[in-house]
Amino acid sequence: MSSVATPVSVDPTELHAYWSLPQSDLLADLGTGEKGLSTDTAQARLKQVGANVFRDESRWLGLRIFFGQFKSPLVLILVVAAAISIAVGEWREAIIITIIVLASSLLSFYQEYSASRAVEELKARIGFKAKVWRDGTLGALPANLLVPGDVIELAAGDLIPADAVILSATDLFVSQSALTGETFPVEKRPGEVSKEAVLANRSNVVFTGSSVRSGIGRAVIVETGSATEYGTIAGHLQVEPPETDFARGIRHFGYLMTRVTLIIVVVIFAGNLLLERPLIDSLLFALAIAVGLTPELLPAIVSVTLSNGARRMAAGGVIVRRLASIENLGSMNLLCTDKTGTLTEGVVRLDRLEGPLGTADNALLTFAALNARLQNGMANPLDDAIDTAATGAGTDTSKFRKVGEIPYDFLRKRLSVIVEEPGKPGQRLITKGALANILEISTTYLEGGESRPLDAETRQTLEKRFSDWSAEGFRVLGLAVRHFDTPPETYHRDSETEVTFAGFLLFSDPPKQGIVETLAALARRGIAVKVITGDNRYVAAHLARSVGLSADHILTGEELSRTADEALAALASKTDLFVEIDPNQKQRIVAALRGRGHVVGYLGDGINDAPALHEADIGISVEGAADVAQQAADMVLVDKNLDVLLDGVDNGRKTFANTLKYVSTTTSANFGNMISMSVASFVLPFQPLLAKQILLNNFLSDIPSLTIASDNVDEQAVMLPQRWNIDYVQRFMIVFGLISTVFDMLTFGFLMVMTKETAAIFQTGWFVESLITELAIVLVIRTAKPAWKSRPGRWLLISTIAVIVLALSVPYLPGADWFGFVPLPPGVLAGLAIITLLYLIASEVAKHWFFTHEHARRTTRQHPRRRRAAKPTRRVGTV
Repeated sequence: MSSVATPVSVDPTELHAYWSLPQSDLLADLGTGEKGLSTDTAQARLKQVGANVFRDESRWLGLRIFFGQFKSPLVLILVVAAAISIAVGEWREAIIITIIVLASSLLSFYQEYSASRAVEELKARIGFKAKVWRDGTLGALPANLLVPGDVIELAAGDLIPADAVILSATDLFVSQSALTGETFPVEKRPGEVSKEAVLANRSNVVFTGSSVRSGIGRAVIVETGSATEYGTIAGHLQVEPPETDFARGIRHFGYLMTRVTLIIVVVIFAGNLLLERPLIDSLLFALAIAVGLTPELLPAIVSVTLSNGARRMAAGGVIVRRLASIENLGSMNLLCTDKTGTLTEGVVRLDRLEGPLGTADNALLTFAALNARLQNGMANPLDDAIDTAATGAGTDTSKFRKVGEIPYDFLRKRLSVIVEEPGKPGQRLITKGALANILEISTTYLEGGESRPLDAETRQTLEKRFSDWSAEGFRVLGLAVRHFDTPPETYHRDSETEVTFAGFLLFSDPPKQGIVETLAALARRGIAVKVITGDNRYVAAHLARSVGLSADHILTGEELSRTADEALAALASKTDLFVEIDPNQKQRIVAALRGRGHVVGYLGDGINDAPALHEADIGISVEGAADVAQQAADMVLVDKNLDVLLDGVDNGRKTFANTLKYVSTTTSANFGNMISMSVASFVLPFQPLLAKQILLNNFLSDIPSLTIASDNVDEQAVMLPQRWNIDYVQRFMIVFGLISTVFDMLTFGFLMVMTKETAAIFQTGWFVESLITELAIVLVIRTAKPAWKSRPGRWLLISTIAVIVLALSVPYLPGADWFGFVPLPPGVLAGLAIITLLYLIASEVAKHWFFTHEHARRTTRQHPRRRRAAKPTRRVGTV
């Protein structure tokens, strides 16, 4: 059989029941060989079958975003209203409405499209790769470039990039629950399966969407992209990620605004008809009021703030895979993490080797080097440390030949390689792993080059040495060997019996420089850290105390396995360290903590971390982590460093705060203005503002709003976990909306006196006053501090000043008569300036009262004993 396929005329998309074909026939039908395709053949095939993706999200992106701007019912109603205006001869009204709607939609489109492109570029940085044979050489390629006929190598931690048939495998177990619903990993092996076999019974096929839990293997790709089993399902279903707490809050807020808007529209329209006002004018006025009340730019603001946050986080070393997770990061109050590379330097060093009862002999390092250098499963820092130490000691393993391997898995916690030395009879199995798991298969131990029985007393001595070293902070593994005079036909897990314990491997990984300060900084931000590790209790406790974490309450995996979920929910919050934990237990711990109301972040980079990453509110992995972990995460750290995560938390909270600023300030200002205008429409003999004036007002006020995404955020808002709270938004809207209404009424009275109820001057004056106050109030209520002590973002300040100047200039510009504006007398301008100043002063005073009250509410919630009645309260958001 050829090692590299030569170009042949095949259509790899037309294979049927490929799992039932003999291996040689399948390779021939695919026009490939055991060493895969040539680059030329693969590229030609890529053009034929397309990229290995379910759907191309970037295709027609611009058009989808543009037409998405017109999905709002209010926008569609305005378009209809413009058409009605044309039908009744109101061309000027129709043109103005159309221009404003298009301008607003294009502004929103530009922001959303730029944000989407930026996010796509960030995601491209962390697309996972597969190990592929091309031109007879094994290398890494982006998974989207794979084609039918490619031969891939699989190892523990790998995601399956396409549907493929197994060519060879050693203890290859795959988790495919996403497709078949099977709880436990299933073994995959080469062979032929019946044509009628259902997915779960195709033991020789690995599917897209599954992952390798243990073992190694080689497979040939048969189906890619939408042709895979997973792609077929995805094509029929619109799979949406779980709704985040923030997204749920936005949705509920939308329901609230819809109800308020409908009530106001119906009341105003009916009232104007009763007053015998023109039908079209009444309809346009009511619709303009609705548009003015609704924060129609909210989707664009959310998109822009999230994408800006993602870009800031990327600059700080955090790649966001799911934008909605940024708010969860800002809400996080508990971080669960392993210790290696986060609390420690992550540069593991083989500190020394020890014999069972004394000094190790030279053979121990040779055994360790053979095991580390020849294994083909998961790459790990322990094996790298062994290889480095062996190289430094000049240990030569080239004369040995590998004849087999029993890959590592999380149940055995061992890894074995089988070697033979030319010129010497038999073969030797060398196994390395957790000490307890090595001792359970050991029957003898080496002493002075001789094998002696491993009795209970010696076992106790070995365990005592292990616990003493662990208490000093060393990571300790055991190593054992067995010689087979007559090698078995195949090696498997049952071959790991009656081994001879050869000694200990002691690894050191010191605490990370500055980690104490970083943990303190997280604590100041209201984020507690809990360590979840597979290491033993002694190592974990020693490290925790050395970096300033509590180690008073420790829960082991064995104890956890005996604890019911209800009891664990109460116990988890009080536990400082979770030690000797297996993968499924990590998921249980995270679920228990979430069940107690915590917003849990989980930082992990191994295959065994994937279930917990899925379970957490915010899954965090690192670049270079196992594929299954990286793709399960919501965010990926460029460097496994808590300082990077700390910056990400700050950026996440800034993003959350700026989004909430827009919602709170815009709704409160609009709410007050629209109530005032609704009342005025029933009192005045003319409409207080024309529909086109309301739309222009709303459009101009939206321009600075788009810069809120880059606004500065007060430190106090960054120091507290933030949660969306619809009650908080309602309170904010009512308090500051009513203040706005009071001063609108004052303006209303002033203009009636000054203008003698002249419609054009009244409407122009109210337009200028309402627009300026809506813009200026943002600079006051964007912060809980006194406005002069909190510097706004540069673009927010510049755009606000620019639009205020434009608002004052509009009545004097060419074309002002199109909108019904006239120049304002100096006395009117002076009066409006005084009213605006008084409004800002009153809002500043009210703001102090409001945030003091909200702080007291939050404190009461956090300290329930201070309350007279133990009634649950919701979390309070902050601006």
